[in-house]
Amino acid sequence: MKDDLSWMLDSALEIPGALHAVLVSADGLLMARTKDLGRDSADTVAAAMSGVQSLSRSLGFFCDGADMQWRQTLVEFDGGWVFLISAGEGAYLAVSAEPDIDMADITFRMQQLVSQLGKELSTPPREDIGHRS
Repeated sequence: MKDDLSWMLDSALEIPGALHAVLVSADGLLMARTKDLGRDSADTVAAAMSGVQSLSRSLGFFCDGADMQWRQTLVEFDGGWVFLISAGEGAYLAVSAEPDIDMADITFRMQQLVSQLGKELSTPPREDIGHRS
């Protein structure tokens, strides 16, 4: 995982009804997860979310025949929701939630997170500037 971005994802859980969050690469690798979600479960979610975003992107034509940009996928279950949005170049943010979550609040928080994550993900790794050859 790139550094430890879990603390950023944990802020999504401040919204009442938000359960878990993962940051996923386009190829299905786990980049970060909230601290309450086990690694095995997070890896499974990461792989699944990669597939969900890929399928969702392929359906843009269904809206009006034009090449449309994918923004978000929302999946509803009997007992909750999964929200999936782009988190920058080749990264996606997924959040699971209880059925009564305020959708405007969670999507707003996710957009805030994407803005913060974009800065973190685009920051180049630090080089060892103290070492001289």
